[in-house]
Amino acid sequence: MKTILILEDNDERISDFVKAVQQLGDDYELKFWRDAHSMCRECATFFPTTALISLNDDVNPATGNTRHSSKGAHVAKFLADFLPVCPVLLHSSNTNLLYSTYNEFRFSGWTVERLGSLGVDWIPKSWLPKARQILLQHGNTWKADLPFDNALRVERMMVSLDGLSIGDALGEMFFFNPRLAPDRLKTGELPDGPWFHTDDTEMAISIAGVVKSHGKVEQDALAKRFYRRWERDPDRGYGGMTRIQMREMATGENWRATSTRAFGGQGSKGNGGAMRVAPLGAYFADDLNRVANEAEASSVVTHVHPEGVAGTVATDLAAAMAWQLRAAEPAERAQKLFGAILQLTPESEVRRKIQLASQISEDTDPLQAAKALGRGELVTAPDTVPFCLWLAAYHMDNYPEAIGLTISVGGDCDTNAAIVGGIIANSVGREGIPQEWLGFKEPFIV
Repeated sequence: MKTILILEDNDERISDFVKAVQQLGDDYELKFWRDAHSMCRECATFFPTTALISLNDDVNPATGNTRHSSKGAHVAKFLADFLPVCPVLLHSSNTNLLYSTYNEFRFSGWTVERLGSLGVDWIPKSWLPKARQILLQHGNTWKADLPFDNALRVERMMVSLDGLSIGDALGEMFFFNPRLAPDRLKTGELPDGPWFHTDDTEMAISIAGVVKSHGKVEQDALAKRFYRRWERDPDRGYGGMTRIQMREMATGENWRATSTRAFGGQGSKGNGGAMRVAPLGAYFADDLNRVANEAEASSVVTHVHPEGVAGTVATDLAAAMAWQLRAAEPAERAQKLFGAILQLTPESEVRRKIQLASQISEDTDPLQAAKALGRGELVTAPDTVPFCLWLAAYHMDNYPEAIGLTISVGGDCDTNAAIVGGIIANSVGREGIPQEWLGFKEPFIV
């Protein structure tokens, strides 16, 4: 069965589209949405069978939906983050919006056509012949092999992403007064939301989006999402080298070249691969070898240095183990977690410092542990990941306390808290994250 996806809110037009699709044959089915937000949330499920996407740029905002505009242009921005799926046919009487939406697809490599929605019978007389022509000339190009339990895996991943995002936002909030974090989080002395998140969450959203729709780290798709999100909102605290790489990718350079060229050809050993990866560990949590391989694949798109890769792999393994050990006895969790991480993390400074972290007592003051392991002040994986894993290992049942203690040591507060938050969320679940914090989280669509 081939699927045609349509954004349309007019009842008469929807009825005409139903009749038009029926004329295409029994092997076509229609799926329509009345607002952009719903379409963005649900449409990727249909990509494997989608033959044509048709968008109306004149759609009115959904009732009660004041946060998300419902114009086709917003669906176009969402879809253009993906690798091309199928041809797109735009139907609208609004010429200005039509060309803007058209260019959004065209510049992202999609096949797109436009059609004015004029006259009473334009759907059977204009849209249907155009759709027939497009369907004969172009097919579905989507490549994805989703597991049978993809929905369950995505739900785990989204919990981890929420934990990461909140940690990231709180770390940024307390960056200049980190010692206040534990007490403020306990007493609830926090500003109302939405809580601004940084590049840590932005890049994690990209990973989650790619894995949700591809079932793996599709590196070209990931690079595209990285630079498109950066282009739309560059003021999220991206590092200098990341900005250079995003700018180069946006002008057409291949991510393999930009990542390898970083820092004089050494590649980046920064903590950027680790800060965004925990949701990936949640998705593949039942297969540690797959976790390590997918983590490396996600890292090298921007961080190809062996230390950057090792930090990403170790963090992803910790996230997966947090899920595996969620029902284990607290006394044995840290040992098992460190054992799995050390077994699969490549030999590196990161691994050696994780080995040291595994020998630091649970009762050690976090600030003393940070002095021994690093707290991200150098913004490198070796200086960031070992402390975060030590803190997470001994606070698997208490998300708020873990976030407060992580931030309290200072350093790269938002990244440290993003790493710890993304890991521990896999242990405590969404119910272990304060509901008020979830409500204050800056909204986003994956």
